[in-house]
Amino acid sequence: MKPILITMGDAAGIGPEIIAKAYRDHPLEVAGCVVVGDVGTLRRACAMVAQPLALPVAGLDSLDETAPPNCIPVLQKCELLAPISVGLVSSLAGQMAADCIVWAAQAVLRGQAAAMVTAPIHKEALSAAGGWAARYPGHTEMLQAESAKFLGKSVHELPVRMMLANDELKTVLVSIHMSLRQAIEAVTFENVLQTLRITHTALTKSLGRAPHMAVAGLNPHAGENGLFGIEEQTIIAPAIGAAAAEGMHVSGPFAPDTVFMRARASANQPGEFDVVVAMYHDQGLIPVKYLGVEQGVNVTLGLPMVRTSPDHGTAFDIAGTGLASAASLLAAIQMARKLAG
Repeated sequence: MKPILITMGDAAGIGPEIIAKAYRDHPLEVAGCVVVGDVGTLRRACAMVAQPLALPVAGLDSLDETAPPNCIPVLQKCELLAPISVGLVSSLAGQMAADCIVWAAQAVLRGQAAAMVTAPIHKEALSAAGGWAARYPGHTEMLQAESAKFLGKSVHELPVRMMLANDELKTVLVSIHMSLRQAIEAVTFENVLQTLRITHTALTKSLGRAPHMAVAGLNPHAGENGLFGIEEQTIIAPAIGAAAAEGMHVSGPFAPDTVFMRARASANQPGEFDVVVAMYHDQGLIPVKYLGVEQGVNVTLGLPMVRTSPDHGTAFDIAGTGLASAASLLAAIQMARKLAG
C-alpha cells in the first residue's frame, strides 16, 4: 500500500509530540506512515517524550526511500529559519505548517500517497504567516483550493464539508469556519441540499449502503412550526424533500437539542441515524467533542483524496509538557487507512 502522510502541524503546538508518542507507543498502527515536516522539530519532540531514550528520526529525501526500522521517517518539506518557541503563536510556524500541508496534498493528489492525516495547526499563526498561507482559515479551505487546482476547477465547483466522527456519533456541517451571523446566512436551500448530497455520496462509499441522515433544525425546537423561526419551513424542509426525491434516506428537521442523542450509538445498540447534518460549526461539533476529543476524527468530505485529522487543536497550554494524548491522531490514521481502502 502507498504511504499515508502525516503533516507535522504547528511546530509550537502538540502536533510533533503526539506524532512522536504515536511512533513510540504504537509502532504497528503507524506502520506505512511518513511524516511531512521538519526533522529538527521532530527530534525535539522525541526528546520531550523520551522514555528513557529519544526515538531516532530518519530524514528521507523522497517517498521512494525506505526508512530504517524503529525510527520516525520524516520528509523535510518546510524551512526552519529560526527557533520556534513552544506554546506561542509564530508566523514561521504557520508558514511551515502550510508548506507541509500543500506538499502532502499534492503528493496524495498525484497518487504518490494513499491519504493524508493532518496534525493540528493554529489559525492565528496561519494568518500571521501572511502571503498565500493567510488566505485560508484552516486545513479544509486550503485542501479544497489545492484539489480544485489539481482538477482544473474553481473552488466553487468543488464543494467540501467537514465531518466529525467517533464510535458513537457522526456529524456533518453545512458551514465551517465563519462567524455565527454568517453561518446563519449560509443556511440556504442550495447549501443544505449540497451538504446532503456530499454526505450521502461519501457515507454510501464507506458504509456500503445509503446512510440514514438526520437533519438538525436551525432554531430552538426546530422552529416550533414557525413560532421561533421559519428557516425550517422555508429552507431546510424543502431541501430535505428535494434530497428524498433524489433517492436519499433523510429525515428531519429535528430539534437540535435532542437529535444528536437519537443518533448516538452505544456498544450494544446502533443509533437511530447514521449521521446528523448540523447547520453550523458549534451546533455539530460540541456534541461530538463532548463525547471525547481523544477519539474524535475530522474527515473532509468532497475532496478527490482522503484527508483526516485529530479532533482537537494545537493545545498551546500543554505543548512541550509531554501530557498530550496521541489517541485522536491514531484514530485519524486508522480512519484514513479504512477510507483509502
